[in-house]
Amino acid sequence: MMKVSEKKLPKILNVVNQPIPKRDGRKLVTGAAVYTDDLAPADALVVKVLRSKHHFAEILNIDTEKAEKVEGVECILTYRDVPDVRITRAGQTYPEPSPLDWKILDKYVRYIGDEVAVVAARTEEQAERALRLIKVDYRVMEPVLDYKTAAKSKSIVHFEKDSSVNYDIGFEPERNIAAHIDFEIGDYEKGFRESEIILEREYETQATNPAMMEPVTTFTYLDEYDRMTVVSATQVPFHVRRMIAKSLDIPVSRVRVKKPRIGGGFGLKQTAASEFFPALVTLRTGKAAKIYYSRKEVFLATSRRHPFVMKVRIGANRDGRIRAFDFQAISDTGAFGEHASTVIEACGEKIMAMYNKVDGYRFDGTAVYTNLPPSGAFRGYGKTQGLFAVESIVNELAKEIGMDPTELRKRNLIKKGENLLLGTSHVYGDDILRQDSCELDFLIDRGKELIGWDENYPGKDMGNRKFRGVGMALSIQASGVLNIDSANATLKFNSDGFFTLLISATDMGTGCDTILSQMAAEALQVPLENIAVYAADTDVTPYDDGSYASSSTYVTGRAVVEASEKILEKLKKEVSEIFDAEIDEIEYENGVFTWDGSSASLSDLGYRLNCRQVMATGSHTCSTEAPPYKSGFALVEVDAETGKVDVLECAGVVDCGTVINTNLCTVQAQGGILQGIGMALYEDINHDFAGREMNDSFMTYKIPTRKDAPKIMVDFAKSYEPTGPYGAKSIGEVVLNAAAPAIADAIDNAIGVRFRKLPITPEKVFFALNKDE
Repeated sequence: MMKVSEKKLPKILNVVNQPIPKRDGRKLVTGAAVYTDDLAPADALVVKVLRSKHHFAEILNIDTEKAEKVEGVECILTYRDVPDVRITRAGQTYPEPSPLDWKILDKYVRYIGDEVAVVAARTEEQAERALRLIKVDYRVMEPVLDYKTAAKSKSIVHFEKDSSVNYDIGFEPERNIAAHIDFEIGDYEKGFRESEIILEREYETQATNPAMMEPVTTFTYLDEYDRMTVVSATQVPFHVRRMIAKSLDIPVSRVRVKKPRIGGGFGLKQTAASEFFPALVTLRTGKAAKIYYSRKEVFLATSRRHPFVMKVRIGANRDGRIRAFDFQAISDTGAFGEHASTVIEACGEKIMAMYNKVDGYRFDGTAVYTNLPPSGAFRGYGKTQGLFAVESIVNELAKEIGMDPTELRKRNLIKKGENLLLGTSHVYGDDILRQDSCELDFLIDRGKELIGWDENYPGKDMGNRKFRGVGMALSIQASGVLNIDSANATLKFNSDGFFTLLISATDMGTGCDTILSQMAAEALQVPLENIAVYAADTDVTPYDDGSYASSSTYVTGRAVVEASEKILEKLKKEVSEIFDAEIDEIEYENGVFTWDGSSASLSDLGYRLNCRQVMATGSHTCSTEAPPYKSGFALVEVDAETGKVDVLECAGVVDCGTVINTNLCTVQAQGGILQGIGMALYEDINHDFAGREMNDSFMTYKIPTRKDAPKIMVDFAKSYEPTGPYGAKSIGEVVLNAAAPAIADAIDNAIGVRFRKLPITPEKVFFALNKDE
């Protein structure tokens, strides 16, 4: 179910705000789409990585003599053969906010799956055989496996002195602390002092795997000028270029990164993983090389969502006014600090910002090192974890004071025209924090209507030991990172009057190629088929931070609109010169220039330009806080006999400003809700008694499938964000975050048991209901 706003749209939109089919949709569903591995040269060397079987160990010796004699083996590389340079693999703006603590190959391995040696051979079989013949002597060290006590551990994950940071993020490796952030907004102590009721709870969210369809894949080769060309399924091509150059100790000008179609990323491909190893082989041998991670390697040797443990205190009056929050969090960054500081910061900055009527709040967050696989970016990026805690304790407060949680929220939420209460509020002025598009009341009311709240709240006994309940939560996210995320877009005018749109935002299945094309077509007043898109190639397309932080529609979209406006002005000048017309008299509409009774179409102009090339570039840096919002509602049924929880219905109502593409936005919302159901009920990374991961394949790691999908109802608020392109905000991440707290609340309303640790598995439910038996 879907309704799309037409409120305050600047004109009748012909391309934007329409259900345009995804540009590559037919190829995707017919299996004709081409990915990185499909493009790799047939004679590329096959690269494999020998991985650690220990959590924490020093490599005393690596014997590669037998392995090197295997037929077809071109090279075997160890830590002795690579530059001794520490970097971060987190694909973020420069200077990088993550600790510089990772080497391509190191003398110390810090988790099971860490890289020990690199093998390149002519065939996969030869490379695998060589891996089995490498003998490694280790000195096993005491690992840190519990992130809750890591800061007090005698074992130190990064004990060397050569790790560093570019600026203060609270980096204390001698205490296993990768990052620490704390701040206070307003007078939270006064809020607690004057509160009539105070609740304190602890919540915990688990590590989850992004589980994208396409594994991590890269191939590399030297071009005719001996420049390193890296072709990779990455969300951040420009950041990968910088990382490759620094880690291999070669000039940035010698590296080119190209991004083909990406088969999903969800943030995992914002961290570089596979790119370094074939590049290293190509640099050593001069030959093309490729690496294709197995699914097991994706699970064990790439990043996942940071686990969090959160202690939350909330103070309120019995009339429902929330007075203060106090939020303490510890996250597990794993063996390396990729995204450690920014995820914990993202958690703190916005999760309480919707409740702007409070006297104040405090946040204290620490990201710690452990000897487990590294955590990293994942859709929601810290807000997913933090909102589970905040929205859960707000629901618990509602139950404590006997108030409907929808009404409690309405008394405390930010309203349109008011200012966000951000963790960094003191840095910014009112014009940046004021919310000119904020429809939270509508999100709640419409969600209640879709889920049948009044008929189902709080829950019902269905008989036969089955119980139903409804729950709800809210979500907030960013539209890019304020004053950091930036994008450029270039338009090239071609003969026959069509345009080439050059962008470096990376479509990883989100449909940004389609959405950005729609914006260009709208601004240029041409049919969508007159826009050809090319993305992304660091030699050809303009700089973009990459596709993360929900920035593509809002930030890159602004750049596209600006480029469109600029190129039309340039084309008017060309018309003026070619046809001897006064530029002030020239009008443009729907692909045709008119003046003084004369006219010229874009195709006419294209052929008359002769050899002159007309191009324009638009640039935009995120300069305003324009967060999207979402309400999430869930109806669940709990079987007390088995503990099984079935989500029967979910409703998601989104305020993302103008909906650029009604089809793609709906699918984004549906997919995000389903991902949230997985986090709430199914997904978990389990370990045996020795700390080894037990579910490293889709056979053992449960994600929701189509069979698990409930009835999902999606609607959109009538909203218009004046700072966004055509009134749009972001949608990519906000759709995920409300699902887990809404489901947890629905379960509580069904059976009277509050689960504060995810996932809520049948075993947990069964034992909670039968603990006295």
